[in-house]
This record gives sequence, structure tokens and C-alpha cells, in this order.
Amino acid sequence: MKNIIAKLVVAAGLIALSATAALAHSPLCSCFDNGDGTVLCEGGFSDGSSASGVKMYVRNDSGAVVLKGAMNENSEFEFKKPAGHYTVTFDGGEGHSIEIDGSDIVE
Repeated sequence: MKNIIAKLVVAAGLIALSATAALAHSPLCSCFDNGDGTVLCEGGFSDGSSASGVKMYVRNDSGAVVLKGAMNENSEFEFKKPAGHYTVTFDGGEGHSIEIDGSDIVE
């Protein structure tokens, strides 16, 4: 019986540790209207990891991709602000994506 309890305690500990590790790498991305017709997005991860190379997508109102690129070596992505409604997607991989509505991007 003690052996089963010990295995359950170890299993519970491993589950708790893996859940903590998964939460330690959350994506972060903020975009700002530069006031000159361009938008600057800055990204990264909650554990301090760089977002360099993370794919970025700008979509129009119908969801079509109008611009795609990637975060630069400074974890930044700058683009010309599209006309009309748009969204910006920070695509850091499965479970690490953020979508920002263009109406939330202000000076």
C-alpha cells in the first residue's frame, strides 16, 4: 500500500511540475500605432525568451492574409497600417498564438 501511495505522490509531483513549466512560456505581444501610418508590434515570451523569427500575419476583415512576416532580431515587427478593419496574429506555434484586433491598436 505504501508503494502505491509513493507512486501516486511522485506522479502528482511530476504533473504539477510539467504544468508549471508549460505556463512559464506564455506568448506576449503588444502593437502600437506609430501615428505615421505604420504599426509596431513587440513580442516575446513570459520566460524572457526572444520572439525573433516568430511568424506574424495581418488579416483583413474577411480573414484573408494581406501581409505576412516575422519578428526581427529585436523581437519587433513593423508594417504599414492597412485600410479598414484588420487583425494581427503573433504565431509562436501551437498554444502560443495571440490575435490582436486592429481597433485595439492605438497611438
